Amino acid sequence: MSNPVFEKSPYFGANAQRTPNGYPTYPGYAPQGGTGYAPQPGQGQPGYGQQGYGQPAGGYGGYQPGQVEDLERAYRQPAAAPADTGRMTYDDVIVKTGLVLGVIIVAAAFNWLVMDANMLLTFGGAIVGLVLGLVNAFKREPSPTLIMAYAAAEGLFLGGISAVFEAQWGGIVLQAVLGTTATFVAALFLFKSGTVRVTPKLTRFVLIALVGYALFSLVNVVLMFTGLSTDPWGLRTGVTLFGIPLGVLLGLFAVGLAAICLIMDFDAIKRGVEAGVPGRFAWSAAFGLAVTLVWLYIEFLRLLAILRGSD
Repeated sequence: MSNPVFEKSPYFGANAQRTPNGYPTYPGYAPQGGTGYAPQPGQGQPGYGQQGYGQPAGGYGGYQPGQVEDLERAYRQPAAAPADTGRMTYDDVIVKTGLVLGVIIVAAAFNWLVMDANMLLTFGGAIVGLVLGLVNAFKREPSPTLIMAYAAAEGLFLGGISAVFEAQWGGIVLQAVLGTTATFVAALFLFKSGTVRVTPKLTRFVLIALVGYALFSLVNVVLMFTGLSTDPWGLRTGVTLFGIPLGVLLGLFAVGLAAICLIMDFDAIKRGVEAGVPGRFAWSAAFGLAVTLVWLYIEFLRLLAILRGSD
């Protein structure tokens, strides 16, 4: 699992609680007698319709007529849906994701259009968003308040840098939004169609790729801040391969990597819904998707800026 939001949860992915036979547990599951099976009739319990020792006789199977009617009425009721039992549903995830993305968009518009891309809000949002992102990612229980606070901080940051990019390259924000949306739809289609399946081999590849890309980005930032690289994007534009800036190749690689991470997020959410995880974890799923989408949008902004800067 690549996304720490899902990786650290006790209900998603590899860390999900399981029965002794290896199947995902359901809410309230408790092993019995070390085997996970309840005792059968004849093993210390009276069978259905049998009178227990010392129990008063009367009624069908020990039940009074009124109780039998109540049982029959309950039997005729429709089965409880996941939402009725407090379990997470796809609708929960969609609604919570919409709320988180909505806060990001509103905060971004506020900093861009109202505050005229205030740099204090932009860099403050970046720092606060990073801290809250790490806190939310490693919390075992989701906090809607902290997740919404992360969305607001991240929105301020995105609004500021989007305004800067748009002033330099007109129309680049719309291009990045369209690219992010198209990649999200493509990843969802590939996942739903089964074209791309999440396997242990794919998970290992993504983990190694993420670590390698993060190390390169860190080294590149250090070179830029120390002045060892004077190019606007550091090694991304200072190094070329076959006449193509390294940043273009890395940007395409990062976009593809983010798309695979989206597919892995979808897979984790699917497993969570099927396992019947508590409904509150829809906030964790929404936060995880938002983190990946923000990263994808930033990669599109940088890739398009490098492409348009080389024209």
